[in-house]
Amino acid sequence: MTGDASQAPPTSLAHRVPDLGALELLLAVARHGSLGRAARDLGITQPAASSRVRSMERRLGVALLDRSPRGSRLTGAGALVTDWARRIVEAAEAFDAGAQALRDRRDSRLRVAASMTIAEYLLPGWLIALRAERPDTAVSLLAGNSAAVAHRLVTGEADLGFVEGLSIPEGLDGTVIAHDRLVVVVAPGHPWARRRTPLPPGELAATPLILREHGSGTRQVLDAALAVHGGLAQPLLELSSTTAVKAAAESGAGPCVLSELALGEELSARRLIRIPVAGVRLRRQLRAVWPTGHRPTGPARDLLALTARDT
Repeated sequence: MTGDASQAPPTSLAHRVPDLGALELLLAVARHGSLGRAARDLGITQPAASSRVRSMERRLGVALLDRSPRGSRLTGAGALVTDWARRIVEAAEAFDAGAQALRDRRDSRLRVAASMTIAEYLLPGWLIALRAERPDTAVSLLAGNSAAVAHRLVTGEADLGFVEGLSIPEGLDGTVIAHDRLVVVVAPGHPWARRRTPLPPGELAATPLILREHGSGTRQVLDAALAVHGGLAQPLLELSSTTAVKAAAESGAGPCVLSELALGEELSARRLIRIPVAGVRLRRQLRAVWPTGHRPTGPARDLLALTARDT
């Protein structure tokens, strides 16, 4: 069987057409009438410029320049190629301007979705630092439980999210940005405040607690930690914000379990008392998350970098 050149697969356009750098060099030679001056204009050496022109001539199969001691002059074919090159470079400049406009539009806003603890106690500092780096970026913050954060990212309502659950929600990628501990607290008048020994996990599980709602990262971690101890009792109250849970516990309504990040002021002032718990792990990871396969860019990338700097 004999070979047939007509049956050979065509090479791609990228292999047949010179790259933009070579075309820009040709235009510079046309402007300056000298390969050396064109090379200086583009910040490359003259040998590199000569090599680039020879490579372009081999690729196109025509001579582009007549070289002489007095300079470099375009051949007839070179003049035609230069005219075509000018149109390609102008189109590339328009493409670049359009891409920059898209980046500017993307960078003009950042939509962040965060679970309550992160939104209240960590994000403010990160957003202040981001403001110093990107003063022209308008930031909107949507606070909710971890399930709501995941939904907003998957549906395109947010660019970057922060969650507190046990794992990365389905449809998202993420990275650990911090660690947190859940603590049991009661008002000073509660009987547990006078305990001399740590609370057994079975007693914690059996006690009606003031809890965050289903879907919150705090609730997920507590459910998982106490599952082997009989699971959580029917809640005393279910509330949708950390502030409401703290207020109910301070009023003496009952014990609650919240992030250590959220309790600094109340513990220092002894408005709430920390109750040690034996034999149960109440630590968790805090994560930044984003839609699978879409690593953060622009201001979302910068905010993610700030969280890493802070850990």
